[in-house]
Amino acid sequence: MPLLEVKNLKKTYQDGETLTPVLHGINFKVEPGEFVAVMGPSGSGKSTLLQILGFLDSYTSGEYIFEGREMGKYSDEEVAKIRNKKLGFIFQAFNLLSRTSVLENVKLPLLYSDVKESEWDARAREAIEAVGLSHRLDFEPAKLSGGEKQRVAIARALVNKPSIIFADEPTGNLDSKSGKIVMEIIQKLNDQGQTIMLITHETGTAEHARRIIRIKDGLIESDTKLATGRRVSENYTK
Repeated sequence: MPLLEVKNLKKTYQDGETLTPVLHGINFKVEPGEFVAVMGPSGSGKSTLLQILGFLDSYTSGEYIFEGREMGKYSDEEVAKIRNKKLGFIFQAFNLLSRTSVLENVKLPLLYSDVKESEWDARAREAIEAVGLSHRLDFEPAKLSGGEKQRVAIARALVNKPSIIFADEPTGNLDSKSGKIVMEIIQKLNDQGQTIMLITHETGTAEHARRIIRIKDGLIESDTKLATGRRVSENYTK
């Protein structure tokens, strides 16, 4: 069964009497364990699509099926639980708490989870170790580089062991070296079985994925699985 599937998905924003169509009928599915990059120029609809898939926005028509159930059939309480337990988010702007340590930032999603408080520290430390930042546990974000901040954001997305991680332009605020390290970590997570959906406009970033969906003017222009030789090789070391 696909982890998620969209069928003829459409989205139109309304401002008074002004209608702005953004998605014009999107169709695709994502299987567990896939690494899918969604590419497209600004205004193509890729960020709107991510907002819908992440249960952060609604759609106008069509279907969005997550884990075999249509989005509209989930209650508000169930949606809140899905966002916390099933979905991980990595954003371009990091969204870390500035006066809080790396460890506490990563533990934050656990506050709203079913995980026992006695397990929070171990879960957070495991996620931080996975991104190679165990030596930065007590640092506040101001003392970290941009690449390290994004690695903390990845650890925070991992801590609840989600079904899928959505990464929205995760290298957008990073220099090329830091961006490469971040993408190699994300690629390594996928190699270990984590489902990833990446939004990007950068070809080099997208080619860390195993499949690229290109969107233009609210429609899918192409949906391509990458040949093994095209996928960026993993050479990240902690």
